Amino acid sequence: MITRRQTRPITLGKLKVGGNAPITVQSMTKTDTRDVEATLLQIWALEAAGCEIVRCAVPVREAAEKLGEIKRQIRIPLVADIHFNYKLALIALDQGVDGLRLNPGNIGGKRFVQEVVNLAKERKIPIRIGVNAGSLEKDLLEQHGGPTADGMVESALRHIRILEECGYPEMKISLKASDPLMMIEAYRMLADKVEYAFHLGVTEAGTPGVGTIKSAVGLGALLSEGIGDTIRVSLSADPVEEVRVGIDILKSLGLRKGGLTFVACPSCGRADVDLVKLAREVEDEFKGLNEEIHIAVMGCEVNGPGEARAADIGVAGGRGIGLIFKNGEVVRKVPEAEIVRAMREEVNKFLAERKAAQPAAAE
Repeated sequence: MITRRQTRPITLGKLKVGGNAPITVQSMTKTDTRDVEATLLQIWALEAAGCEIVRCAVPVREAAEKLGEIKRQIRIPLVADIHFNYKLALIALDQGVDGLRLNPGNIGGKRFVQEVVNLAKERKIPIRIGVNAGSLEKDLLEQHGGPTADGMVESALRHIRILEECGYPEMKISLKASDPLMMIEAYRMLADKVEYAFHLGVTEAGTPGVGTIKSAVGLGALLSEGIGDTIRVSLSADPVEEVRVGIDILKSLGLRKGGLTFVACPSCGRADVDLVKLAREVEDEFKGLNEEIHIAVMGCEVNGPGEARAADIGVAGGRGIGLIFKNGEVVRKVPEAEIVRAMREEVNKFLAERKAAQPAAAE
């Protein structure tokens, strides 16, 4: 049982982050924010995948001015990503964003920070302080001999103090590095010093292969210790993939339920079917399924029947055939070439039967 670190909750739109709120999964658009249509298409795809918070880059005034149009057409909280220019933050707030990603120490001075804080306070908009190992202040890099966890924490505390001195504790903090060990150490250190909610991430994690591994290690280690209130998996890929990986990380730790749970055996010399190919085909078939269901693909008679029976819908492969299980019972025996189609049919039946039973259960 994971005991969550107790943090000061904040609210983005209608969504709470921190405190006892569920851990949320977020992503960032990879479009030019000035292109409203492309940005909306990406956000809608993220929403469909289960994304709960979305962030858009705001490098120029025109991008900031498009945020209201984007905000009006999406269902999840919108965060504006601001660097250096406090005026962009003011425009973003006027456009109705739900949150800011802004480091108060690099937007030109306390007078400008106070101006942003005054408007954010009026509209009850939280600010995320985002420290990145790759962009630490020069004096901290010199003091610590390069990017370090200590330097990241010191940087975060500087920014935190600025907002606290402005009388605005509505914040969450991120301490991202491309090195999972560095980010783990930094979050652990800061967790003992402040009560603010944490946004977790391994930045610049890489392509889906290596990036998923680094993110699972970094986020998984902290989440297993109860540290973390919202997460973003940073991949060089479609942001929908970031959301899928994030959700799977939470589910693997029992921090989220629902959606598709997919298990498959690794295959071995006992397998009588091409298990690797079959598992990939089944996973691809159900990749976009957001219904709560447990699907298993197993390759032999040792663990296969047991794991397949434990799933809502499962298959245990045999010599050229597949036994399809539903709720622990064998319901079909089909040729290997028809396994994926048969599983789709049984999944559709399972979901339809469950939906039909829900009104009766409610009565």
